[in-house]
Amino acid sequence: MPSFVPPLAALVAVTTLLVGCATAPSEPPPCPLVVEYDRAFLEQAAKELDRLPPESAIVEMLKDYQVIREQARACLR
Repeated sequence: MPSFVPPLAALVAVTTLLVGCATAPSEPPPCPLVVEYDRAFLEQAAKELDRLPPESAIVEMLKDYQVIREQARACLR
């Protein structure tokens, strides 16, 4: 008894339809929390930052951190 072999086009169509059924997140990922610092802590950080040389890697990293904090705040709106 011969076995039934569907045409290649049918296999491609079924595979495509099944891939379309893949689950996707229904809601966007949650926004990261933005840590709030009190004034005394921020003043201490500013004094410490002033002691670093302008070309310091830490200064550059803090600039990036500032951008990330702004993006997180925008996400919460």
